Amino acid sequence: MGKQNGAEKPKRTELGRIKDRVTFLYLEHAKLNRQDSAIVVADNRGTIFVPAAVVSVLMLGPGVDVTHRAMELIGTSGMAVVWVGEYGVRQYAYGRSLNHTSGLLEAQAKLVSNQRTRLQVARKMYQMRFADEDVSGLSMAVLRGKEGARVRRIYREQSEKTQVAWSHREYDPDNFESSTPINKALTAAHQALYGLSYSVIAALGASAGLGFVHTGHDLSFVYDFADLYKADYSIPVAFAMTAKFGADKDIASKTRLAMRDAFKDGKLLARMVSDLKDLLGEPDTEEVDTLNLWDDKLGLQAMGVQYHEVKEDEDV
Repeated sequence: MGKQNGAEKPKRTELGRIKDRVTFLYLEHAKLNRQDSAIVVADNRGTIFVPAAVVSVLMLGPGVDVTHRAMELIGTSGMAVVWVGEYGVRQYAYGRSLNHTSGLLEAQAKLVSNQRTRLQVARKMYQMRFADEDVSGLSMAVLRGKEGARVRRIYREQSEKTQVAWSHREYDPDNFESSTPINKALTAAHQALYGLSYSVIAALGASAGLGFVHTGHDLSFVYDFADLYKADYSIPVAFAMTAKFGADKDIASKTRLAMRDAFKDGKLLARMVSDLKDLLGEPDTEEVDTLNLWDDKLGLQAMGVQYHEVKEDEDV
């Protein structure tokens, strides 16, 4: 076998932790290859080199060609990949998580499968949005009403602050151009937030489909999670970009760039990691690879033991 070009496969201890990485990188109409430990991105404007181990999620839009060697590096470096449609308004697939443990997934499944604990987590998510009042005793119907009123108030306040006209939220996934500038910006901003939320959920090994407020969709928990941050990020960014650029045909692209900067400046990624673990009741500690065997009476059993050679009265 000939000599392999490029860097050796990195060890897990050498990879950047999810909360220390750049949030996301959106690419479209480009060719992706690999050189050593960097992703080579080439388009009609030139070529750049992206260190694979410092990006949390790579959003691949239309017109992207990816080589096998690039995907190999992406996989070994723990970068999450999300394939999205034009303007980021569709999300098609994603790759393996950065976290190789199942602790969060098991905790999430346990919490969402019990009506009492599911309600507790849902109330906890609403409490994060209503910090000044106690909502622990409110029903889901009352909480939905309060949340609807809160969102309408935020839209109204942002409209007054930026002098951007606002009437209502409209979104047609089949005809993006039919929307008003502010609704285009909101769509782009929310989708960027969904992408980041998805990347954190997937990277930590939780399920995007097991939602506590939303349900019945493979992205239910993504919508739950992203709703926690819209008031601080996607809504004000969308209004600010519309006030600045108006009916600019590139309003969606400019809004995505502004969201990227807001994520970085606000340290949202680290906040999301901590919030997700807190919601699911898992300690905010370093992830460790573990693999055990399940037993209905004895609990977790060690992996790699030749159990057919162990006598019944022996300790494993």
